[in-house]
Amino acid sequence: MYTIMIIEDDPKIAGLLKSHIERYGDRAVFVEDFEHVMEQFKQIQPHVVLLDINLPSYDGFYWCRQIRTLSTCPILFISARSGKMDQVMALENGADDYITKPFEHEIVIAKIRSQLRRVYGDYAVRDEERKVELHGLVVYLERLEMELGREKVQLTKKETVLLETLMRRSPKIVSRETILEKLWDDSFVDDNTLSVNITRVRKRLAELGITDALETVRGSGYRLIHNWKAASPS
Repeated sequence: MYTIMIIEDDPKIAGLLKSHIERYGDRAVFVEDFEHVMEQFKQIQPHVVLLDINLPSYDGFYWCRQIRTLSTCPILFISARSGKMDQVMALENGADDYITKPFEHEIVIAKIRSQLRRVYGDYAVRDEERKVELHGLVVYLERLEMELGREKVQLTKKETVLLETLMRRSPKIVSRETILEKLWDDSFVDDNTLSVNITRVRKRLAELGITDALETVRGSGYRLIHNWKAASPS
């Protein structure tokens, strides 16, 4: 299942797009707070973005540029503005395609599926394994392993997801709600279960000689601060 993020301020159009996307078995999430689009993008981490131009606060060109500072995920503009320069600006600002309104939903779905195949499916270029790195600390997301210099530690799946979330947002605070959603989706989990997983991650970090880096921020959540020496690999 892929996640499609819809940045469209017309609730009727957003709802129709969401309905058609979910009909094909994928997940669709639309933005409701147009002043904090990037915060929602970071939380959702979509595979594809559908983006209008005329939006409250900032236009789609602005948000396209912001997304491109963090991600190479496909961005498809969907706009009533059919002028040549609007399409040129969209592509120049980092978009992958441009669809004009009114549109056929089948065309939109076909273009989404095409981008998914190109980036994640049969036509995707197979790059090096996925990893996240912070000041020499590396977490390999597919082999469930953490490394600092010559030292390596095996991780569980949940430890890997938790570390990835903290490292990608370091040194910012990550709320408990965000972590719970990342690890357990919408399932009910009590605070003790989260605390146990935080304790386990602290132990994994300690095995690499990293202590006091994972902080508890009371009333807010957790953050990972860089207080270790970036060791050189052997």
